[in-house]
Amino acid sequence: MTIKELENKITKDVAVELAEEFDRNFERKAFFNEKWPTTKINNSKGSLLNRTGNLRRSIKYSIRDGLIMFSSSLPYASIHNQGGEITVTAKMKSYFWAMYYKAMGGITTKNDGSESKSKKNVNLNAEAEKWKGLALMKIGQKIKVEKRQIIGGHPEVTKIVKGVVESNVQQFSEELMKQFKR
Repeated sequence: MTIKELENKITKDVAVELAEEFDRNFERKAFFNEKWPTTKINNSKGSLLNRTGNLRRSIKYSIRDGLIMFSSSLPYASIHNQGGEITVTAKMKSYFWAMYYKAMGGITTKNDGSESKSKKNVNLNAEAEKWKGLALMKIGQKIKVEKRQIIGGHPEVTKIVKGVVESNVQQFSEELMKQFKR
């Protein structure tokens, strides 16, 4: 193995290890040990960033000139990873209203037609009110999106890179020693 081959192997191994760890962030609902903030909208479909699995599946890596680049084709990936503000649009308001009516449609009633006081209804009412609040926002108003980091720098990333490099260099060293003993 040449030095260039070793360098390529290390880069590929680091990319694979980090991709696996970044994927595990969705299971941990955290960026390694830093828990994601909870969402204000109650939804039984799971974590905000893993309801459909689209964001999780969209994260890919590429290696170019020895550099590893992680990316996502989804437009909302960076706002979740870094946090920030988004501007309310007419399309968003339509979606919020649709979610409001969907939440309200799940509310059950008693035989006399009055609304049941079940735990499910209480949760649906709270969810519906939150969607209604979003739907009533003016176009152009800002919504703060909490940072829910998925990829990036972290002491655990440094530890993983160091472990992969040490392992590959050790293996390279052992192969080199075998060649000298011949």
